[in-house]
Amino acid sequence: MSNDPLLQPYQLKHLTLRNRIMMTSHEPAYPEDGMPKDRYRAYHVERAKGGVALTMTAGSAAVSKDSPPVFNNLLVYKDEVVPWMKDLTDAVHEQGAAVMIQLTHLGRRTRWDKAFWLPVVSPSHKREPAHRAFPKKMEDWDIERIITDYADAAERMKAAGMDGIELQAYGHLMDQFWSPLTNELDGPYGGSIDNRLKFTFDVLLEIRKRVGDDFIVGVRYTGDEQLDGGLTRQDGLTISHRLKESGMVDFLNVIRGHIDTDAGLTDVIPIQGMANSPHLDFAGEIRAATDFPTFHAAKIPDVATARHAIASGKVDMVGMTRAHMTDPHIVRKIIEKREDDIRPCVGANYCLDRIYQGGAAYCIHNAATGRELSMPQIIEKAAQRKKVMIIGAGPAGMEAARVAAERGHEVIVHEAAARAGGQILLTAQNERRREMMSIIDWRADQCAKLGVKFHFNSWAEADMIIAENPDVVIIATGGLPHTEILSQGNDLVVSSWDIISGDVKPGANVLVYDDAGDHAGLQAAEVIARSGAKVEIMTPDRAFAPEVMGMNLVPYMRSLQKLDVTFTVTFRLDAVVRHGNELMAHIGSDYGGVAKQRLVDQVVVNHGTIPLDDIYFDLKPLSSNHGEMSHDQLISGQAQSVIRNRDGMFQLFRIGDAVSARNTHAAIYDALRLLKDI
Repeated sequence: MSNDPLLQPYQLKHLTLRNRIMMTSHEPAYPEDGMPKDRYRAYHVERAKGGVALTMTAGSAAVSKDSPPVFNNLLVYKDEVVPWMKDLTDAVHEQGAAVMIQLTHLGRRTRWDKAFWLPVVSPSHKREPAHRAFPKKMEDWDIERIITDYADAAERMKAAGMDGIELQAYGHLMDQFWSPLTNELDGPYGGSIDNRLKFTFDVLLEIRKRVGDDFIVGVRYTGDEQLDGGLTRQDGLTISHRLKESGMVDFLNVIRGHIDTDAGLTDVIPIQGMANSPHLDFAGEIRAATDFPTFHAAKIPDVATARHAIASGKVDMVGMTRAHMTDPHIVRKIIEKREDDIRPCVGANYCLDRIYQGGAAYCIHNAATGRELSMPQIIEKAAQRKKVMIIGAGPAGMEAARVAAERGHEVIVHEAAARAGGQILLTAQNERRREMMSIIDWRADQCAKLGVKFHFNSWAEADMIIAENPDVVIIATGGLPHTEILSQGNDLVVSSWDIISGDVKPGANVLVYDDAGDHAGLQAAEVIARSGAKVEIMTPDRAFAPEVMGMNLVPYMRSLQKLDVTFTVTFRLDAVVRHGNELMAHIGSDYGGVAKQRLVDQVVVNHGTIPLDDIYFDLKPLSSNHGEMSHDQLISGQAQSVIRNRDGMFQLFRIGDAVSARNTHAAIYDALRLLKDI
């Protein structure tokens, strides 16, 4: 028996949870036709294999047809969900974990032009800023219908053999009834706090009629909206007591804040650069006040914080949800006393931001997450040991080195810089993005344990590589800033990298032309604005910084707006010419008919990177495959077997930005899916 607080079992009603770590409800957007099919099941089974006590499926599983998901959620209003969910439940149980599901009606947190094009409903006509739909103010028959829908969904989940359900009450219909800001109904469902809670208790009562007293039912809810006129901390305590006293709830899962805007959502679910565990003490207050089973998750990325949450008695179960997307085997590594091998969550929030833009959730530096059917979380040894040379030690090169070494190969890395990191060294210059370095540091530690040989300050050339007599050469040299995009004046501009690195000092009146829409443009603008300069960020896009995405954009906007930065969309920088001691920027538009000029003293261009690929083309004629990669073999998970030159000395591949400008996840995915089969 371990004395580790995290490894102690927890008794929840009749259910014994094997430890104190859980994945809270979340929707990685892996369903197919609204069902938890093979991919969805494999994702949760992998975490169960890794030792988690409880995996909570389906953030926001829809109980009603007029609660259309705005991203790819489970549809639990369909009877066909039962056998799929039973398959998932059985598979998770086989690995010794418990499994539950979160049920909800989104209320106004959706759109009317999804699914069946039914009106959005809410206890008021007030629109949610994030999804912009003007809701219908609910009628009595709406309320009756949705109460029945909740109970039907709960009954389906019990039929699927699940260990329990959780009702969602933050930002969704249930707490739209609770909050004075979103409930304009008359009695019996509007007015006093007891009236505003009536919908919740009517739902719970109907659910209990269907599933009985033994089935586990919890509520995940906001205990303080942190909004003027909204639910207060005192309201949250009152609601917590009411839920406990109802006798119909078995656990409380507490959050704090509101999610009706990107900024509010980001405070509820903080990203990198924001404080860890910001709401843990608040959850502890609820636990102390109610003396009732209390769960909580909000940026608890590391084992030490999770251990403190349990050891201090603040919560009974601690959620490490994004952390388990990064490393599904956290608990197993704790048990094996290998905590230093846990792949760290860096809070990049690529997972959630992708969901909110209609994509599937992927971890920025674990490319196997969400791809468990095709990508390994644990790398198998190769049948034959090879000598693998890797040129470049950015994220692509470091992942290639790690995977090749896990395969048992002899691995040698040459890096032109003095240390590993590539573009991550640059992005980590931003104080809020420093956690990104853990992507490199973790791989460096793993490579050291696996015996990878690194040569820094080493500019690789063809003769040197040939002399090493490798079997495989991986080119992961990345790219350099691409600024030659203007019809005139390319020699007069500087790159976003020049500003971020400090190689070029900011001007006093600066135009930042961001044609890539990624972090580098905003980072450069922030550096310049903090120097006291006047800054305008211009983009030809109609959306601002689309590659940064919603939640990651929040900290930038909070900073840049305070620094009085000007944001200009739908205009294109065409040319720059000298104008005395200043620069004249000539500006057009893709929409046509516009010719403007802007007088500044510095122009910064952010247009992604262009591959640094000279060494690749030097080696290409010497390789057996001439650098060719079979896409069919890559996609199907087969070893590369292309032969174009039977006298070739080695296989040659390039990955990451050495191919084309993409992002960190793409670079790491390139490396994993190629090297796992070499």
